[in-house]
Amino acid sequence: MSRNRYAARIWRLTAARLLLSGALLLLGATPTITAARLTSDHFPNVPLINQDGETLQFYDDVIKGKVVSINFMFTSCGDSCPLETAKLRELQKRLGEHVGKDVFMYSITVDPARDTPAVLKAYMEKFEVGPGWQFLTGKKKDIDLIRRKLGMYLEDEDELSDHNINFILGNERTGQWMKKTPFDVPESLVATLLGRLQKRPLGPMAKLDSYANAPTVSRARPGEELFLTRCTACHTIGQGDKLGPDLLGVVSNRDRLWLMRWLQEPDLMLAEKDPLAMALYTKYNKVPMPNLKLESKDILDLISYMQEETRRVRAMALGIAPRANTLKR
Repeated sequence: MSRNRYAARIWRLTAARLLLSGALLLLGATPTITAARLTSDHFPNVPLINQDGETLQFYDDVIKGKVVSINFMFTSCGDSCPLETAKLRELQKRLGEHVGKDVFMYSITVDPARDTPAVLKAYMEKFEVGPGWQFLTGKKKDIDLIRRKLGMYLEDEDELSDHNINFILGNERTGQWMKKTPFDVPESLVATLLGRLQKRPLGPMAKLDSYANAPTVSRARPGEELFLTRCTACHTIGQGDKLGPDLLGVVSNRDRLWLMRWLQEPDLMLAEKDPLAMALYTKYNKVPMPNLKLESKDILDLISYMQEETRRVRAMALGIAPRANTLKR
């Protein structure tokens, strides 16, 4: 998908959400939650097949009586899907033992012709997906019907990569449903799934600390927000490998022009079989670096942040305390 088309798509999604929010506020409803409970008549009870070849009915087996997270993806995606899967994997880790018991996670393919149960299972293994999170396929018409009922179908989808990149959190029993983006901070999603959507708060949400004990907010550095929202699901700086390599020293270890292009169009570099790109792809379990649709300024900010953070981590390792840089209240 071209950059201009991607930008237009994001604008359409943003405008639609703003219009919906305004309409619901006029009705006195919370923007992210349905005003009335959606009953079983709303949800199709169509069959889906999980990664193990088991058939599940969408209403009876997937959502009925459960708190769920549902996203739509396809395994050959080189755009947003790998990042969304990585972000959800981070969410699964934070939810811990609650996944599969208090919260059920589902990823449904929009490319069922190619995404067979075996392909989905291999994809799960690539991303080291844990128990309680299932990947589902089925008939395209049934999956499209589910997407329409969940408000996740875009009528102007010309390519698979045009599918809605939001995902759904909900409690079928109470009728609470909301859309979130894969770029929401994990703590917010955990608070929603273990707190807001539960009958009573669970786990870390059961005891909330006072605002008086909130830590001082650090001043954001250029590129820091981008790194925290787009990169931390797969990378650290100085804390070891995750799905991708530790990025400590990456700015000095890589050719600058290569690094800038890798941040801008990794999918094309992999398609061209760039030797270094292919070596990283092979080493890290063939998890593709997603194309984050970064502008030139974003790339320069990210490089600046990774360089500065490398200096900070190395200084801390030597016992040199960094100078405080905090916002005054």
